[in-house]
Amino acid sequence: MRPVIGPIWRPAALIAALMCAAAVPTAAEARPVVVELFTSQSCSSCPPAEALLGRLAREHADILPLAFHVTYWNHLNWRDPYALPAATARQEAYAARLGGGAYTPEAVIDGRTGLVGSDEPGLRGAIAQAREAGPAIPATLYRDGDRVAAQVGAGRGTARVLLIGYDPSHTTRVLHGENAGRTIEQANIVRSIRELGPWSGTAATFTAALPEGETAALLVQAEDGRILGAARLDRPGTAADREALR
Repeated sequence: MRPVIGPIWRPAALIAALMCAAAVPTAAEARPVVVELFTSQSCSSCPPAEALLGRLAREHADILPLAFHVTYWNHLNWRDPYALPAATARQEAYAARLGGGAYTPEAVIDGRTGLVGSDEPGLRGAIAQAREAGPAIPATLYRDGDRVAAQVGAGRGTARVLLIGYDPSHTTRVLHGENAGRTIEQANIVRSIRELGPWSGTAATFTAALPEGETAALLVQAEDGRILGAARLDRPGTAADREALR
């Protein structure tokens, strides 16, 4: 009796099969878990949450932490230099969806779960749950000269494509308000929020001028607030990337 032998792979067929396998991203590769911290330099409860956000930024490549500095603490004789009206509006939109009102420090994970931003066990648990949420919409963000290009893959649903400019790190000596006299280390401070356009389920490419901020991230966010896809600006565009823009 002849032994059963598997299919014979010719070199060209083998290469094609490997390329197809490599082209299918895993959920972890498709996007990092997005952690949004709503904070203010005038909030005395916020530095522990900001320290936690900084640890997440250093420890995990599969987490995208972003610090949104709100404006409603600016009345305490100290104006947060990174406060953005758009950050306040973003938190208010989450409060309307998730309930509980707007407060600091609040962390929102993947646009689905809100909790106290300094609650490390709760935050890490929510991140672990988000990792199990299933396939995400593939997204990439890269620099093309003095512009950025965002590519969003095909999938189900509709969403807005957001370009987030942010600074990886700042140290501030706070002179007034609840944190008067403290020096605060802050990570991934959002400097700008820009909507690139709608996504309706088909693959799409968006281009835009470089945002305010030292680097950038891309969010694909459904109308109900869920983050469907995300990417960091972490490399210059390649020749293949630029060809895809044409």
